Amino acid sequence: MFKKMISVWLLLSVVLTAQANEAERLFNTLKPALYQIRLIEQASGSKSSIGSGFQIDANGVIATNYHVISGFVQHDNKYKLEYLDRQGNKAALQVLDVDVLNDLALLKRTEPSPDYFALAAKTPAQGEKLFSLGNPHDLGMIVVPGTYNGLKDKSFYDRIHFTGAVNPGMSGGPTVNEKGEVVGINVATSGNQIGFLVPLDKLSNLYQRYVQSGEAVVNLKQRIGEQLHANQQRLMTEVLEADWQIKKLGSASVPGEITPFIRCWGRSNADKADAKFLSASSNCAMGEQVYLSNQFRSGNIGMQYEWLKTDELNSYQFYNMYENSLAGMGADNRAAKDDVTEFQCSHDMVALDEGKTNSKAVICSRAYKEYPGLFDVAFIAASFDKERQGLISHFTLSGVEKSLALKFTEKFMESATWN
Repeated sequence: MFKKMISVWLLLSVVLTAQANEAERLFNTLKPALYQIRLIEQASGSKSSIGSGFQIDANGVIATNYHVISGFVQHDNKYKLEYLDRQGNKAALQVLDVDVLNDLALLKRTEPSPDYFALAAKTPAQGEKLFSLGNPHDLGMIVVPGTYNGLKDKSFYDRIHFTGAVNPGMSGGPTVNEKGEVVGINVATSGNQIGFLVPLDKLSNLYQRYVQSGEAVVNLKQRIGEQLHANQQRLMTEVLEADWQIKKLGSASVPGEITPFIRCWGRSNADKADAKFLSASSNCAMGEQVYLSNQFRSGNIGMQYEWLKTDELNSYQFYNMYENSLAGMGADNRAAKDDVTEFQCSHDMVALDEGKTNSKAVICSRAYKEYPGLFDVAFIAASFDKERQGLISHFTLSGVEKSLALKFTEKFMESATWN
């Protein structure tokens, strides 16, 4: 037994040594085309945030994540962009184009390096060894080995599942195969060796668009607005055309996971013997949003339902508890006053479940200041004609056109029924 343990230890040592040697070889070959991307606050002259980037052609085009440079795009009068190369040289960067849906940006340095990364011609095989490069926690450029696990399951926005440590500061860096060819772009981590990459085809599409135009986008916010409009059209069309699955919630029936990329979780207090009321809830969400800035997210759908029933509370106590549950409902996305207007709301009494149930409904919307025609919409309805029993239905849509929001509202209201 002891000899077997020694053999396994020796084999593991050989494998780890080989991986380390391979990583070192790749790093030494590729590091001239790697950069730290810096967002500099102009008033103080200090770094506000950092990320990674990599050159992808001989003309000095550099790829990174949009979220790395979003501060500059949103507030170019407050920040400036610069790169830091392996020799300690710093210089300003120009933004060529962005893709906020896939969290990508193209930058350019005025004096190109002769070194740049090649883009892979094919998708990696399942389980293929990959290497993620970047600058974690401002500690200097490193290379992290991992494996390719295909696209993230049940996701509206395509992401590659990478088994490896994509740490803060590595965002925007490349992940390469054993040939040193880029197969994805570091974008996020869930910890415990779970990382996510933007697929290479998204970068290729963005780069080809720039090559064909031959010039930088002048109005980046207009470009972002176009992308947000196209995205919500695709998202809402897919949701509205889906066959919504219905599930039981207490004495009611409500929509469940209406598409593969909207997941639901449930909870209840049925195990609380001393509870004076019974509550069962369902919360459904996409689990991912479009990043616009540190304080602004969009492109999300969230739905919540809560069924309440009591045999112990009187009607006054029950409806007081009911109102407390209503007060807890709010928007699911983050936005600041500079990004959106105040919510404007309208109230109405509506008949649901083919007229069998009466509910008080409130629908609110707030407009995007920088992206005309897009709104965040929040809806809440509460039934009131069931004796000491109620159903609260709530949804939030972020970054939608009003016509699509109204279609969603109609389908949402028709989907909740009493058993």
